Parts: sequence; structure tokens; C-alpha cells
Amino acid sequence: MPAAAWLDHFDVRCRRGIGDAVGMEYVSRVPRPPLDGLIDDLYYLEGAPPYARLTLPPTPAALLIVNLGMPFRIRAGTAVETAEYADGCVVTMPTRAFEFGYPPETRSVGVHFKPWGLAPFLRMPAAELCDRPVTVEQVWGRPATAELRDRLATADGPHEMLTLLEEELMRRLCGTAGLGMVRHTSSVIAATRGAVAIGDLRAATGVSSTHLAQRFKELIGVTPKRLARTYRFAAAVFSINPAEPVDWGDLAGRAGYFDQAHFGHEFRAFTGLTPTRYLEVRRRFLREHPGHVLDSWPLPAD
Repeated sequence: MPAAAWLDHFDVRCRRGIGDAVGMEYVSRVPRPPLDGLIDDLYYLEGAPPYARLTLPPTPAALLIVNLGMPFRIRAGTAVETAEYADGCVVTMPTRAFEFGYPPETRSVGVHFKPWGLAPFLRMPAAELCDRPVTVEQVWGRPATAELRDRLATADGPHEMLTLLEEELMRRLCGTAGLGMVRHTSSVIAATRGAVAIGDLRAATGVSSTHLAQRFKELIGVTPKRLARTYRFAAAVFSINPAEPVDWGDLAGRAGYFDQAHFGHEFRAFTGLTPTRYLEVRRRFLREHPGHVLDSWPLPAD
């Protein structure tokens, strides 16, 4: 999986691995309004993954993948069995690391949603899917999913594919009760990278904490507090330069954690790894696949 686009907004681009024996193509673009208020980017991904299994730590984003190649597999948490996805998958904002198992060659188009952005395209509360990925067919139905995959598979190149996907999303976009409040509150959390008092947010909305939490769980899948924790964690991890020594105490303080122990506890809760082990695995990826298009967030699980 490419890194979460919320920290990396960009126009249409195409990147291939540099200095890597096996290349992957990743093309992305920001959709037109009003989708740009719900989506960070639409993307196309094709090629041989750097590892057969990749761990994807949680980020403040939801994900839709329309698979056009061989099935891939997802394990959502250590206590969950691995499941196979042929047509693709829908993932609301995760609270734990996912493990993706790829075929030797993968090909897909997808959407990186803002945390609240998936809600207008779901027909069930987001909380029902929290840490439980489902197939695209389960959300949009078999005939519609099959037709979309056929159209994408026969499109003339990545950019036409992204246009087709954007048109499908525009067609499916519908009004969602409470989305404005959740979007505004989430945007404040995002702007502060999680460093905001949830009580202040509740007071600003003029609703009870129970009502606000309920709306968040319906539309995002998690509470405002959990969303803030995820933004803070992701911002801290993206601030790490694996090529240099890391002062974990200083990093924890700048990210707003009580102390280094608090940071370490959060790190293990989100990734299953200690900070130093994470750094070892990240450095392994960069050493074995320098310049790869997936080198900024996923971790080798092998």
C-alpha cells in the first residue's frame, strides 16, 4: 500500500522504483470537487510487490481497492484469520495494523479517503466495518462491482481508469446526515495532528459528547478521541528519518506524548512493534528496496 495521502497531497504523477530490481507503477491524482472534500487521492498500482507480505500500520484514512489482478489476502489483527479478496476490499479507518498478502503481480485502482470520506458511499454504519475489511461486492453489490471491474480492466491506461473510478464515485455520492459536523470536527483534529482537547471540540459543536461520539462511530468508525490518537501517532512516525539516529524521548515530547514510555505503549498498540524494532524493519525496507514507491509507510512482514 502507498503511504497515506493525508501527509502527501500531490497532482497527477507516475513513479517507479529507483535502484530496485523489481518496479511498481503508482499513478495518482486528486479528484475534482466535491469529491476532493472526501478523498485525498485516487490511485493506480501495478507490478511486483517488494515483499509477499506487507504490514500496514493504521493511519487516519479509509480505503477502497478495486482489484484487477489475482486475489490478495488481508489479516486484520493478530486474532483474526487471513481472508482472501478477489474483487477488492473496503476498509474503514483502522485501529490496528493490517497485513496484506500479495500475489507475485498485483494490479488495482483505489481510493484513499479522508477519515469521514467513505461514509457517503456506504450502506451501513462505518463502525460495523471497523477493523473488519469487506469485499467491494458486499458494499456495492455483485452486478455493479462486476461491471465496474470490467470497465476498468478494459480502459486505455491508468488515467482513463482513474477517470472511470471518479465518475463511479460521483454517481454514487449521496447526502449523509451529520457529515458536516463530523467533517468539521475531524478537520480541526487533523489540523492539530491530534493535539486538541476533545472536550473543547464537543463544546464547539454544541452537542453532547455521547452524540458526537455516536456520529463519529457511524460515519468514521471510531470516536473523536481515537481519531486524534491516530493522527498523533501517524504524524510522529512520519517525522522519523530512518537514515539518521532517532532521539525517541525528544520525538515523543514533540509529538505531544506524556513521556517516552507513553509513546512506546502507543507504538506497540498501533503496530505490534517497539519503536526501535520499527526502525530496524523500516531500515531493512530502504536497504533492500531503495527508492521503491511503497517505501514510506508499509513494512515487510516476512
